[in-house]
Amino acid sequence: MENSVLKNVKGTKDFMPEEQMVRNRIRRTLEEVFEAYGCKPLETPMLSVFELLASKYGGGAEILKEVYRLSDQGERELALRYDLTVPLAKVVGMNPEMRLPFKRYEIGKVFRDGPVKPGRFREFVQCDVDIVGSSSMLAEAELISMAFTALERLGLDVYIEVNNRKLLSGILQELGIPEDRAGDVMLSLDKLEKIGVGGVRDDLRERNVEESLITAIVAFLQEGETTLTSLAERFSSSLVQQGIRELEQFFAHVQGAGVTGEVRFTPFLARGLGIYTGTVYEIFLQDQSITSSIGSGGRYDKIIGQFLGDGREYPAVGISFGLDVILTALLMRTIENDERSADVLVVPLGTEALSLGLANRLRGCGIKTELELSGRKLKKALDYANKEQIPFVLIYGENEVESGNVVLRDMKEGTEQTVSLDSLEQRIREAITNK
Repeated sequence: MENSVLKNVKGTKDFMPEEQMVRNRIRRTLEEVFEAYGCKPLETPMLSVFELLASKYGGGAEILKEVYRLSDQGERELALRYDLTVPLAKVVGMNPEMRLPFKRYEIGKVFRDGPVKPGRFREFVQCDVDIVGSSSMLAEAELISMAFTALERLGLDVYIEVNNRKLLSGILQELGIPEDRAGDVMLSLDKLEKIGVGGVRDDLRERNVEESLITAIVAFLQEGETTLTSLAERFSSSLVQQGIRELEQFFAHVQGAGVTGEVRFTPFLARGLGIYTGTVYEIFLQDQSITSSIGSGGRYDKIIGQFLGDGREYPAVGISFGLDVILTALLMRTIENDERSADVLVVPLGTEALSLGLANRLRGCGIKTELELSGRKLKKALDYANKEQIPFVLIYGENEVESGNVVLRDMKEGTEQTVSLDSLEQRIREAITNK
């Protein structure tokens, strides 16, 4: 009879070793790149005071519906964090003497009690980098440069769409869109590339936007290709002009930095509504094997200051990578997965203690080594190595102890050679490199 307790909570998943090794590689790669860009690691608690997450300057009413609430034995109202930005604001507020700009990265689990669908869980990992305390477009350019570096190192070919919320808000104002309708209009325009002008018209009608406003928006969309130059000529408001200047600075910095990845100006990219005040961006795979973004971010100059209410300004810009969507992208690749738990399996034949010492020697040199622990006979140990895709097996018996050698078996080639213990580490490194 099936044990009803042996199941996962809805929206959670066990990652078995094959997947988890790839996830670990993604995480290590991101951490190495983040630190190469001078970002400092931060870890914040998954548990939070509920009042902190419920702040009106947090994620807003929609996200609050998805917060996991709980209480401790002291009957304090607590919650599981739903993102890594509110905890960052808390850290900044608790450390008023912190040197700015503060460049931090955090990779950690967050929780949202929302809809579950393929690739979307209720417990998932966010990989965030934020720069607090800099208003310069250099900060955005650095994050974009970092994104290309990290994803290229993971073997992913991407492009990045960029816009500016000041520019978009100013355009809507000049088109006569009242502030209380701007949010709905932005959400519709954000879908333009997917649904076209006709789709945007229909979506605006479904949102009950006035027909006169829809006519003005559609007429603007039908004017033709939209560039920074054409927008600068068409719209004169200070908000639009400021957004254009910021984007021009951003593109100049990106070009000057020698970034070779494709960065596209996308004038209707909105990236949500509440917190963004300037640059916004989303990262997509060039081959479109996954159509949703694999990373995104933007500038939010007001939220931390409002959240803390201390009268100070904390200009901030951030980027977030989805670990699980990157995992999906890598697992879809047809290239051979080179993740393995060990490079070498040491099989003792009556030499258990000495074999443990030999395994530790290899581990001390940075060679991933597994020791056969189950007393399997040689044939079964070789079968195990094949199934686990361990490329080399060291056979260490009493004869080898006497001769000062060990038998090195190449599992792919099916060949064996006798190797001196004195030169073993070098020979194994050479063999692994040649693989």
